[in-house]
Amino acid sequence: MVIRKLIIYIVAILTIFPLVADAAKKQDGKAILDRVASKINISKGASMGFTVTSAKISQSGTITVKGNKFCARTGMAKIWYDGKTQWTYNKKTDEVNIASPSASQQQSMNPYTFLNLYKRGYSNTVETKNNDYIVHLVGKGKSISEMYVTVDKRYNLKQIKLKQGSNWITISVSNVKHVSVSDSAFRFNSKEYPKAEIIDLR
Repeated sequence: MVIRKLIIYIVAILTIFPLVADAAKKQDGKAILDRVASKINISKGASMGFTVTSAKISQSGTITVKGNKFCARTGMAKIWYDGKTQWTYNKKTDEVNIASPSASQQQSMNPYTFLNLYKRGYSNTVETKNNDYIVHLVGKGKSISEMYVTVDKRYNLKQIKLKQGSNWITISVSNVKHVSVSDSAFRFNSKEYPKAEIIDLR
């Protein structure tokens, strides 16, 4: 499902690391992204709006993240992932697919993994454009070989543009908030979808 593949790449770049230098010319890309990360505590919960565009599709929605769990919603689908099991609801077909992602799939879906990609094996350069920093990340031999991360001067994430294979995907982020979320929010509740067909792919 195209929507599910796009959801994998959504969310901000987060981690916890202090930043000492403040002037852009004294920062490398990692330092800027570390500063972005320090503004959000993903272990307690965060939510944001997103718009994903590629050559084939444009989708908008919201995503809530807590630790390695997430719940994403678009106009046509909703995905829950509780750290072990993934449920994908397709509104058009009224079906729910249940899967247990493999280790590699978990790596690509886990927000912590994606959000920390820039820390492992990526070189970076920084450009200042208008009121934004644009961090260009390049990783040889990586499934995501190139990324442009746009951050404003207050270190708020604005956009991620990433390259996978020959395809570019752009994720615009908005309205990032700290939220308190119960773990149950990351599991499919069959009572809310009583007529949905359950397809267990585990």
